[in-house]
Amino acid sequence: MRYQDLYLLPIAEVARLIQGRKLSPVELVSAYLDRIDAVDKEVNAYITLMREAALSVAAEAEKAISRGEYKGPLHGVPVGLKDLFSIKGIRTTAGTEVMADLVPTEDCTVALKLKDAGAIILGKLNMTELAYDPTGENIHYGDVRNPWSLERMSGGSSSGSAAAVVAGECAAALGSDTGGSIRIPASLCGAVGLKPTFGRVSLYGVYPLAWSLDHAGPIARTAEDCAILLNAIAGYDAVDPVSVDVPVPDFTSNLAGGVKALRIGLPQEHGWAVLSDSVRWVAERAVKTLAELGATVTDVSLPAIAESHAISGHIQVAEALVSDGEILRNDGNTLSTRVRQRLESGLAVTVDQYIRAQQARARMIQETRELLRNIDVLALPTCPVVAPPHGISEMKFGGMTLGSTAALTYLTRFANLTGLPAISVPCGFSEEGLPVGLQLIGRPFEEATVLRAAYAYEQATEWHGRHPSL
Repeated sequence: MRYQDLYLLPIAEVARLIQGRKLSPVELVSAYLDRIDAVDKEVNAYITLMREAALSVAAEAEKAISRGEYKGPLHGVPVGLKDLFSIKGIRTTAGTEVMADLVPTEDCTVALKLKDAGAIILGKLNMTELAYDPTGENIHYGDVRNPWSLERMSGGSSSGSAAAVVAGECAAALGSDTGGSIRIPASLCGAVGLKPTFGRVSLYGVYPLAWSLDHAGPIARTAEDCAILLNAIAGYDAVDPVSVDVPVPDFTSNLAGGVKALRIGLPQEHGWAVLSDSVRWVAERAVKTLAELGATVTDVSLPAIAESHAISGHIQVAEALVSDGEILRNDGNTLSTRVRQRLESGLAVTVDQYIRAQQARARMIQETRELLRNIDVLALPTCPVVAPPHGISEMKFGGMTLGSTAALTYLTRFANLTGLPAISVPCGFSEEGLPVGLQLIGRPFEEATVLRAAYAYEQATEWHGRHPSL
């Protein structure tokens, strides 16, 4: 293995090399740091790089492994964290100028879990301001650029997390997802992004956007890598009020179980019927592959996808105003126009509207769970469009013209409202050479099923193994 190729390896392969002492954590971290130096001036994935700390932790990991104290597949592996995950002593900006000098005094729970697993944190990754925009654009720290085409959006709000993984600037990353913010950039950049079930992964120490919609999860190169990360970060956390105390399985144990007899539902009228042509033909081919692997594919009706936009809109803006209302009042003039306007829209949401939205949400959850009695996984594209050029404010697809936020989140918000586990896996490229993501949505706390389906698809295709030429 050439030194300069180390940053292309998935975690599962890196772990075997480190455990077998054929690769040292210091060598691996150095390869990633060199890669960051070479390409991040173009991609702009990092806000804060923890160079010296990462090398120091790598040296400690190398000594521990040499003593036979190997902790598992993340030991010595460099990862990045979206810049709303608190790390003790490292500034956490949440992508906004207002918090440019905020330095947490403790680690968030998932950072502690990653450290306990032996992972090495390379730095804090760029994001859209306050996690409140799906484009990847940021007026304070610069736009994150898509590694496949620097003129295109990376998607957001976990923009730096997806771009860094795809550009080879970290082995994997953590992001947050309130309306699609893990899955959208994963789709547009060509990574695998997993939003776990609501309550599966602790949000303690993660800067909030909307408390009842926020999720934290991994972005990586493969479904197996996402499973490895989820093994490390999942679990009940008593200090997180929305954490759910349920058993945590080994998410890697049945990855190779295949999809024979798996029942896959395709939401037609509000899902597959509203796609751009460049996404449709790629995604249809992906579903055909799953059917050829033995899955049973049937059309289903899911009006909740279309309803999710109005329902999520009222809930998200009202809860975001609780999280960021003080910033809006005291420093609103520093915010980007788009973020400020979205926060201000929360001022118009009445208590009656919020309660009615939550009631409609409860009905949506009940109806979806009823549908999932006879369906194991829902499948549809992650985004109805491929990565748009920077600066685009409106997008056309499926006979509709929508603003950038509504367009990019059109097929993802539903899973946040219902709290269901959802993964985006690369399933091909458009005629322009831009990645397309297939979204698989499962039952509550059945991340293992969506991971198994994603893994089966990966093993039958080669899209996850492609890398951009930066």
